[in-house]
Amino acid sequence: MRRTKGSREDKGSRGVPARAGGPGLLAQLRNPPGGRNARIMLLALGVDRAGTGLWAASSVLYLTFVTHLSAQQIGVLLGAAGVAGIAGSPLAGRLASRFPVRPLLIGCHLLRLVTLTLVLVCADFEALLPVVAFTYLGDRAAKTLEMLFATRTAGERRAAYQALSRSAANAGYAVGAGTAAVGLAVGTTDAYRALILGNALSFVVAAALVWRTGEPRERASEVVRTGRAAAGASRAPAAGPTAGGTREQGRRKGPWRDRGYLRFVLLDIPMNLDDSILGVGLPLWLVNRTSAPHALVPAFLVINTVLVVALQLTVSKRAEGPRRAVRAVLLYGTLMFVCCVCLATAGGCGTWAAAAVLLAAAVLVTLAELMRSVSSWELAVLLAPPDERAAYLGVAGMAQSIQKSAGPPLLTGVVMAAGPVGWLVLGTAVAGLAVVQQRACTRRLFRVPKAVPAPGTGMELDPADRRSTGEPPEQAQAFEAF
Repeated sequence: MRRTKGSREDKGSRGVPARAGGPGLLAQLRNPPGGRNARIMLLALGVDRAGTGLWAASSVLYLTFVTHLSAQQIGVLLGAAGVAGIAGSPLAGRLASRFPVRPLLIGCHLLRLVTLTLVLVCADFEALLPVVAFTYLGDRAAKTLEMLFATRTAGERRAAYQALSRSAANAGYAVGAGTAAVGLAVGTTDAYRALILGNALSFVVAAALVWRTGEPRERASEVVRTGRAAAGASRAPAAGPTAGGTREQGRRKGPWRDRGYLRFVLLDIPMNLDDSILGVGLPLWLVNRTSAPHALVPAFLVINTVLVVALQLTVSKRAEGPRRAVRAVLLYGTLMFVCCVCLATAGGCGTWAAAAVLLAAAVLVTLAELMRSVSSWELAVLLAPPDERAAYLGVAGMAQSIQKSAGPPLLTGVVMAAGPVGWLVLGTAVAGLAVVQQRACTRRLFRVPKAVPAPGTGMELDPADRRSTGEPPEQAQAFEAF
């Protein structure tokens, strides 16, 4: 039966729930956007992140008590590994533009399996340095490939898939960290080795699950969109956004020469600082500058995990599409500013007042993370040409990697060293950069000329009347994005 434009099935395929509120988390995990492929990939992602939880909780202690590295050596080791991880995203994007995503992702899992196994047999700093560096490179490459897989599999419902993936990832991470707590309580060399082996095993299982999926393809709407843009270039080279965007696409030679996209990636680096504030800023500020009880530190991660799992789907629905995504950038800046104000004031409070303010800051930075996780990904996809999306997303993935390397030193060496004023300056700077990012993305996404040709005619059509042509809004916005 032919479906009409306004049918229930059509709305469902575009990610609009048939009833208010939509299905719950478990129901959507069983039937995610993308069907069977997406369901298997979400399971693989959860298994992978469970292994990551094992590694994150035990790696420093393993390097300290089993390999007997000094604190300085561990710092250099993990810092160099973080720098190596930066190269993983663009490398994965480059390869994914030439080769299928599925075998590349399996290769990343197997690479990490080999390198992590080598960690167990390497006993000195010089041998561990390249091994851990390649582990982190494979980790960042795998995350970029998972992002590209989701973009191709879920299509227009990628924001909903992103929400499900973050819920699955956080649940897996919590399982891994909880399991690691048992091993760390035992505290023997064999227990530490078992945790590392558990992480290695997660790569085997994840690779096996990815093997069961099919190679994701670009959605028909993306193919049609690109094809129409090319046809517009040949028929009407001087016409409106379709032809103009095609001429600009024709001049592009990848993301490294696209100054607008590079500007987006550069501004996206401070838009990821919530990660360092949660993992580094909050605990160290509590310990060094407030009288709040130290036992409060684990509560920050508990709050983060619970809120992400509970609210990610709701937030993603409110940030779907280009207009909502750019608004979410402003909301991110606002939340980060208020969070930094809380941190600045916590040092002057009493014990329990400081505890309450820090818990509020943990909630605010988690809400900011929820906004960033959806808007950054959505904008990275929308701002990239469909036919070059793999390479562009690889470059976009560098923002998070760079922040992971530069964020902790920035907080500890500059912001916290300056005291409360440092937090106020940081909050103001992030909020200001969020405004710049929002305006830059808006100009690129909704750049429309004064007049465009009406479909099938040689007449000029005012952009205000564009909606009456029947062109789907997301498709029109995608044409206007270039």
